[in-house]
Amino acid sequence: MSRKQIAIVGGGPAGLMAAERLSLSGHAVTIYDSMPTVGRKFLLAGKSGLNITHGEDYSQFVQRFGTASGQLRPALDAFTPEDIRAWATSLGTETFVGSSGRVFPKVMKASPLLRAWLGRLEAQGVRILTRHRFTGFKDGGYSFETPAGTRLVKSDAALLALGGGSWPRLGSDGSWLELLRAAGVEVADLQPANCGFDVDWTDAFGERFAGEPVKSVTATSHAGTFPGEFVITRTGIEGSLVYAHAASLRNDLVAVGKASLLLDLSPGRTATRLARDLARQDAKASVSNRLRKGAGLEGVKAALLRTLAEAADIADTERLAQRIKALPLSVVRPRPIAEVISSAGGVSWDSVDDRYMLKALPGIFVAGEMLDWEAPTGGYLLTACFATGRAAAQGIEAWLHTAGPTT
Repeated sequence: MSRKQIAIVGGGPAGLMAAERLSLSGHAVTIYDSMPTVGRKFLLAGKSGLNITHGEDYSQFVQRFGTASGQLRPALDAFTPEDIRAWATSLGTETFVGSSGRVFPKVMKASPLLRAWLGRLEAQGVRILTRHRFTGFKDGGYSFETPAGTRLVKSDAALLALGGGSWPRLGSDGSWLELLRAAGVEVADLQPANCGFDVDWTDAFGERFAGEPVKSVTATSHAGTFPGEFVITRTGIEGSLVYAHAASLRNDLVAVGKASLLLDLSPGRTATRLARDLARQDAKASVSNRLRKGAGLEGVKAALLRTLAEAADIADTERLAQRIKALPLSVVRPRPIAEVISSAGGVSWDSVDDRYMLKALPGIFVAGEMLDWEAPTGGYLLTACFATGRAAAQGIEAWLHTAGPTT
């Protein structure tokens, strides 16, 4: 194949991975990014230890992407978590599997990996042009706003890897949605994913317990029942256990206008045992003492129970035991997309072919969080961005080889 000019719009994990693959094949690759430097969200993800992928059994791993699991499977099969670990090693970053199954660099930082990656891209001839904000399609090319003014870029093929809508201050602000819709591409509105939720706390409860972790509980929603912990915020709840249920809660709010988690505050005891232990307590003792001595509940757990349960539940031993095992926690809305970890929605899978090319715009491909998929935290998000970036690069190569640009 002759050397082709390829534009990659977006310098996040998907765009960088595509650039690595395409430049290795000898193409002239230029990355355009709106920010002063590339990989800013990647660096943020690694601020407290880069969770690069997950070490669970692969048959389980590929089911973590919800309704998009089937569409993502070919890309994931071609670039598995083990492949990602080998790729990181090739860049001088050794990884390890943590106790939770999550995979981290041994240095627990993203910056060394990103520096080595950018060094490899530079050695392979990739150009990176920053402060180039994509503003639309024009005259068969791509328009960018730059410090020097408007610039029109034309190429033999292009990859859009502009990210979703979370953390817009890092560059992925979702402004591309209307541009693609105007070009005839089916796009679902972006929604918060892996997000916290607002709860109608009293001001006193929110202020008193903001920042307090609720540990050793299970939570149930339509997503299933999972153990873990979450954190009380002044306006609601957040944390890994909440994120595991976020899609289900969000979808229930949209569909029926209400949603709740069912909490088990004492997963180590049965309701029968709790009722027996509570019944043994002095009836004249305070509720706090009865909960502490009879159920092992104090602090934020006891406060949650007293806030969310009805007075009749607290007064009756049997009902109290049942409520400890099944405490409904209603949420009223997800937190704003600008402050959440990731987003759902984006380019519909019906709008792209099996090469990740937009059906309405031949020669233009998409990858990463621009596509309509979501996944929990734990390395799944990065893995799918890497894998779709690589798959889109292969799609570009296949298209250039078989059909290619018409002019």
